[in-house]
Amino acid sequence: MDSKIHIQNFLSPCGELLLGSFENHLCLCDWCKSDKHQKNLYRLQKSLNREFIEQNSPTIEMAKQQLNEYFLCKRTSFDIPILYIGTEFQKHIFSNLQKIPYGQQISYLQLATISGNAKTVRAVANAVANNMLSIFLPCHRIIGNNNKLVGYAGGLEAKQFLINLEQKTTTLHQNQL
Repeated sequence: MDSKIHIQNFLSPCGELLLGSFENHLCLCDWCKSDKHQKNLYRLQKSLNREFIEQNSPTIEMAKQQLNEYFLCKRTSFDIPILYIGTEFQKHIFSNLQKIPYGQQISYLQLATISGNAKTVRAVANAVANNMLSIFLPCHRIIGNNNKLVGYAGGLEAKQFLINLEQKTTTLHQNQL
């Protein structure tokens, strides 16, 4: 059976995303306005050797539900099967992205250190830039070594929105204790 990559748009409070699933795994949550959007779609198709079909799937529905809960401050982690696309090094970095606690930010240097080698900062930054699963792999939690917001596929406004959302949720949860 020749399965396809299911895709559907999702309008978030901070921008439009394209969600994609393949064989019951989320493989895409990409900002439509990103400069890399078309390149990401090409990379995904080439990596999986499959065509796109604009059609819903149970995985996309689950992703939409979890994103809606996230944006309503009702979800602080995701439990959807993820399919990493990239080199082994990139997959290692993506795995470490998922370990960054909700509501916290770390620098590229800290991520490189966590990933095993502080000298790989540039390679780590490049891997983060190739993340096709925004929000689910929280690259918005990565900041510059100077503690400033730097590069984000959804734009710095979206990155700030996500950071503020997580800080607000964290504060709400702490106040309820």
